[in-house]
Amino acid sequence: MSDRQRIVFMGTPDLAAIVLARMLEHQRNTNPPWHLRGAVTQPDRLRGRKRKPAGSPIKQLAESHGLPVLQPDRIRRNPEFAAQLEAWEPDAVVVMAFGQILPPSILNLPRTGCLNIHASLLPALRGASPVFGAIRQGLTETGVSIMQMDRGLDTGPVVDRAETAVLPRDTTGSLGPKLAELGAERLLAVLPAWLAGECRPVPQDSLPGTPSHCGLIRKADGRIDWTQSATDIALQVRACNPWPAAHCWWQGQQLRVLDALPETGGNPTREPGRVLETDDGLAVQTGDGLLRLTTVQLAGRKAMAAADFRRGAGRNMAGSRLLSAP
Repeated sequence: MSDRQRIVFMGTPDLAAIVLARMLEHQRNTNPPWHLRGAVTQPDRLRGRKRKPAGSPIKQLAESHGLPVLQPDRIRRNPEFAAQLEAWEPDAVVVMAFGQILPPSILNLPRTGCLNIHASLLPALRGASPVFGAIRQGLTETGVSIMQMDRGLDTGPVVDRAETAVLPRDTTGSLGPKLAELGAERLLAVLPAWLAGECRPVPQDSLPGTPSHCGLIRKADGRIDWTQSATDIALQVRACNPWPAAHCWWQGQQLRVLDALPETGGNPTREPGRVLETDDGLAVQTGDGLLRLTTVQLAGRKAMAAADFRRGAGRNMAGSRLLSAP
């Protein structure tokens, strides 16, 4: 194994673990010109109802395969971490959703630099939430980019891109894993050439598309404004699933809307947020059209089909008004 080039993986959430799992599988089943030297992830966080410390999905996966793990609280101005990473002598660092910005001292440490798997077709949707952004903007196509990292935020030249469709019922929760799988596939295809110095990264200003940015997802992004159109709210519902979940208030309780479909019609003079009973559930008047609720969740209860909710806890909802704030 000593003649193989050393790869360090940096990432934190479940989507990053999908990529690391594919790399581990590829390393086990084939004979690539590289091997995984170790993983870097965020420190343990308090998780679950009991708020106990737990390692990230990357830590759990790496340790289950015998990979050493580093968990720096911060990597900027952290000479101890830099020395630990340098001791691994990486030929390349692969990054996906690590959660910290890499300083030049780390970017310049690997022999061939750092590659980032970004879940958009750069230069579009640079930033922290490209999957959320693709759905929220109503895109019908997105993809992944393998990018050589530089000091900017997702501004480096692109080594490889691949497109995929955004399906009409895709959510952030369903689209993210598909993009991670696609990213892993493209990474494994280009990594040997990258390590051999055979790739020619393309500057982003030479690629199709308009540069755009998407920031961190906030809880407030899930708050439904019923004066918006049914089409826009339906996109919000999909983008905010699973977190922060599109939500409103009914009778002083938070109501999460987990799945919904826009419909034409409705009464433009009817107050936005007013609930109508339908043959198969409930619909809400919006600023433009009706939003048919298909899956909802009242605070403290399980998610359920809107038709079942109407027959139970929501039996008095028809005719009432859903509010955007408590």
